[in-house]
Amino acid sequence: MTSPLFGQMMDVPLLASSLISHAARHFGDTEIVSRRIEGDIHRYTWRDCEQRAKQLSQALIGLGVQRGERVATLAWNGYRHLECYYGVSGMGAVCHTINPRLFPDQVAFIVNHADDEYVAFDMTFATLVDIIAPQCPNVKGWIALGDESCISTHLADMATPVLSYETLLAKHDGDYEWPVFDERSASFLCYTSGTTGNPKGALYTHRSTVLHAFGASLPDAMGCSARDAILPVVPMFHVNAWGIPHATALVGAKLVLPGNCLDGKALYELMEAEGVTFSAGVPTVWLGLLNYVKQADVRFNTLKRTVIGGSACPPAMLRSFEDDYGVEVIHAWGMTEMSPLGTLAKLTWSQQQRSPEEQRHLREKQGHVIFGVDMKVVGDDGRELPWDGKSFGDLHVRGPWVINRYFRKDDSPLIDGWFPTGDVATIDADGFMHITDRSKDVIKSGGEWISSIDLENVMMSHPQVAEAACIACSHPKWTERPLVVVVLRPGATVTRGGTACVLRWQGGEMVEARRCRFRR
Repeated sequence: MTSPLFGQMMDVPLLASSLISHAARHFGDTEIVSRRIEGDIHRYTWRDCEQRAKQLSQALIGLGVQRGERVATLAWNGYRHLECYYGVSGMGAVCHTINPRLFPDQVAFIVNHADDEYVAFDMTFATLVDIIAPQCPNVKGWIALGDESCISTHLADMATPVLSYETLLAKHDGDYEWPVFDERSASFLCYTSGTTGNPKGALYTHRSTVLHAFGASLPDAMGCSARDAILPVVPMFHVNAWGIPHATALVGAKLVLPGNCLDGKALYELMEAEGVTFSAGVPTVWLGLLNYVKQADVRFNTLKRTVIGGSACPPAMLRSFEDDYGVEVIHAWGMTEMSPLGTLAKLTWSQQQRSPEEQRHLREKQGHVIFGVDMKVVGDDGRELPWDGKSFGDLHVRGPWVINRYFRKDDSPLIDGWFPTGDVATIDADGFMHITDRSKDVIKSGGEWISSIDLENVMMSHPQVAEAACIACSHPKWTERPLVVVVLRPGATVTRGGTACVLRWQGGEMVEARRCRFRR
């Protein structure tokens, strides 16, 4: 007899394979479009994707891969990489996406630390594979994401023996039932960038992966819909492309994958050709896109909104997208340890009644949490600070898609059940969080805390500045002083006398920013 303490609902585990099955069954004809490494445009559907993902599962089982073992990828955003997402995790193994932009010794460290069984790679990374393969003796095989013809043409000089992805798939028919297992089983493994020490692994579960896909698709998050054509510029090797490959399957959206062509012209042309309505990426990529559309004197005909994260979105970029091109910017924040979404700057009904200037000021912050994440800011004494928009301290988070500990680490980084992010932030009365800096990047000068992000944003607002970075320099009197390094826009010049910005901080907050003339 069932206990009255429990409900009487089906106990269906939340598995990543359920996402692709849903997309294939209910949105089977919806397109997935990829710009291939081979140079052409590839088209197929969610139904085709599931079929080939199942063939991959069969191939991996044939190679001896067991549940819980890691299969890595070194690949761009493309349909074969998407098949790896679902084919590896769907059979119960762990899909381990590796950032190929790391130094080769870091990539080798990651492969060895994860104990990867096989590594699937795009052919553009052949040189990297040849460098790291001798350092990774436990890898049983390197799988080139292409067919025999491409491999013989493009990889003829490789020293490392490789398997053909297409040949492996062709040996199987895809007549395969996704296995059912505990939703707390590992699904994906992503490593931090390793800016301090060796990279650390965040091992996600199927449960956290599916819940994150639900959270990302909420209207006040990314708002993914079956009515969208979604182009993730954020790489699939970077925190699972912010969960977009899973969210698009969940809602049945059209998915457009740009491959390795991420320049402004290539992105614009792909967006226009495929009717892209929504995209996501880091500020550096959008800078190239905005520069292109401005120089080419073109406009976006279908793009309606974009999520910008990875680093703080410069206010000047937000204004350009919205005021010049009518594209809504959703400022977001997250991290590898959070799968990664944490906050997004979407306004409530009451906030939309405020003046345009007040709304813009709110949306320049990183925003409020979505359901599934909680956050707080604590002071040096560990006590929670008030939500007044002024009190800044260490940002802590918790939730069902936040890590409990790092992969193969016994010690948990949690503090009283909360994960310390390493960010310094404020939270205002609206619940909007604002990152003032990373704890290791904030500059303390003459007793005042100076935000390197605020300084960078001011510099980016200058019409002749393309990019800016602020670092701390030692000073005999003030302990530290900020130094700003800038990249000028094409055609801009530097002189010893000209316009400067005067900035003044008080209580950790920038209270004045004005331009003036300065002399030699």
